[in-house]
Amino acid sequence: MKQEMIIYHGSQQIVEVPKFGIGKEYNDYGRGFYCTENIELAKEWACPIKNDGYSNKYRLKLHGLNVMHLTKGEFNILNWLAILLAHRRFDIDSPIGGNAREFILDRFMPDVADVDVMIGYRADDSYFSFAEDFVNNTISLRDLNLAMRLGTLGEQVVLLSERSFREIEFIEYKAADYREYYYKRTERDQNARAAYKNRKKNLQQLMDDIFVLDIMREDMKNDDPRLQSVISE
Repeated sequence: MKQEMIIYHGSQQIVEVPKFGIGKEYNDYGRGFYCTENIELAKEWACPIKNDGYSNKYRLKLHGLNVMHLTKGEFNILNWLAILLAHRRFDIDSPIGGNAREFILDRFMPDVADVDVMIGYRADDSYFSFAEDFVNNTISLRDLNLAMRLGTLGEQVVLLSERSFREIEFIEYKAADYREYYYKRTERDQNARAAYKNRKKNLQQLMDDIFVLDIMREDMKNDDPRLQSVISE
């Protein structure tokens, strides 16, 4: 495991000293400091509106920190989704969706009590709608797994614990011009939606897919080979 990371935080402000305990509880992974290893993504995240922003650059020392990487090792897309369900406000528009939410939280929620830093997908705009569609039994597990790789979304690095905030060091900031990065952000989302919409499926693919209703009916768990065969594609 590497000993440090260079990470960037996109914001409408210059943030020299990130503060523990502030931020929104209903962000993807709860209250924390959200960053990325990609400076271009940080600049896009800095321009959610037509105002210039900043990409703040930091060094994060990882020695002694408990880092949970949700796209590697023992974890999979359903573990990521369970964490999302625990924090984000989902639009549950079906009885299946309500039951699916509780089932996923019960079966696939990892133990995050001692996690200092979490790394995983960012559920931004279209990507969050894909997650909602899966919970409401509208798209399959294969579709969800594919959707999260569309549009070159990248991953976010989130500082969650007070200990992790002691290990971050501000380096510098760069301005982000909204005339470039606001539109890049919008284009990334549009490209993801278009790529997903243009993916055609035949009847056999639909018959072989696993939907959240199938997962509940079969009482599938994290290590179920039927899930792993789809997730590993």
